[in-house]
Amino acid sequence: MAEHTLNRLKEKQVANAPEGKRLPDGGGLWLSTIRGKSWVFVYTRDGKRREIGLGSCKAVTLKEARRLAAEARDTLKDGREPVSPRKAAKAKAEPAEAEAAPVTFGDYAETYISRVEGGWKSPVHRQQWRQSLRDHAAALQGKALPDITTADVLAVLEPIWQAKPETASRVRGRIEKVLSAALAEGLIPRPYENPARWKDHLEHSLGGRKKLVRGHHAALPYEDAPAFMAALRKRSALAAQCLEFTILTAARSGEALGATWGEIDLDKELWTIPADRMKAKAEHRVPLSPAAIEILKELLPEKPKPDAKVFAINGAARSNMAMAMLLRRMGRGELTVHGFRSTFRDWAGDATGHAHQIIEAALAHTIQNKAEAAYRRRDALEKRRALMVEWADYLAKPNEGAAA
Repeated sequence: MAEHTLNRLKEKQVANAPEGKRLPDGGGLWLSTIRGKSWVFVYTRDGKRREIGLGSCKAVTLKEARRLAAEARDTLKDGREPVSPRKAAKAKAEPAEAEAAPVTFGDYAETYISRVEGGWKSPVHRQQWRQSLRDHAAALQGKALPDITTADVLAVLEPIWQAKPETASRVRGRIEKVLSAALAEGLIPRPYENPARWKDHLEHSLGGRKKLVRGHHAALPYEDAPAFMAALRKRSALAAQCLEFTILTAARSGEALGATWGEIDLDKELWTIPADRMKAKAEHRVPLSPAAIEILKELLPEKPKPDAKVFAINGAARSNMAMAMLLRRMGRGELTVHGFRSTFRDWAGDATGHAHQIIEAALAHTIQNKAEAAYRRRDALEKRRALMVEWADYLAKPNEGAAA
């Protein structure tokens, strides 16, 4: 998003904008043609990306949209949450009616999904959001947002928590996001503790789950990952350091095992994996968290050779079997190294507000859409850096999850 360049669009561009696009005017103002043609103001608050509608292009001119965006920016500078012109007008004209008829979870969930789905590349992802809330959170659909309790959320999750652990985890995360967004918009009065939150709340009622399995790669539930990492860090073997680095970077095991000092830039905190070592045959840059940098500094030779393997003993690189054997010695032989990528993916999708595209980019998944590929080349690195730092911080949390 271009925040520093204002008034990028021309009237002719607005009139001739193709369908299914989002065009930036700058300063958070976007022209959206995904569903009709309308103005959207996009901003970040508390580390989360949010947006509000400013009206259709039929009713709001480019000049007026810029004025509304400027007002929204001023509101943010004052520490307040901007609201759409329609909601502001309704709140002013019909405060009693709005108070008498609170918004239901079902209605707001559809509003929330419609607002954010433009950033999701996959139609399947949109369908899954709606379907999961419709099928598994049906009991919440007609409830007023402020009236939803922990008991209501547990009633939704308990029947599927063990039988469908991955689905249950996603449903919980989606309920939490909907309620958090409603709170941010003022639809739920403060003070408020989100009844769908996991940490220090539902984790005590729902407890551990069956281990997730994706294909042949057994994955550790992300709630158990901090305790596992605490146990892993007590081991000094090179295989343990390699496994920790692999988990911190969400890399494939072969990518980590083949890492050379020439690929590492400690000053820029960056690991650049050449195309010939990547599954997709495209260069992949990995932003390194402070925890990952600490591992590398411990292993750094006095005069590192560019082609020397990072995780090698006397020039001999470790094999994937070394990490597999380590897992067995830790009593976690049911897990696989590759499965930790699934652990990362589930955590990022369920427990963070990071965009789907950023999470997929962190995993170096192949991008089919050329426009999205260009977007990632320009903007994804620093956004992914924030994601990887957050992942490292999560893994370092004490007393998190079940004992490893």
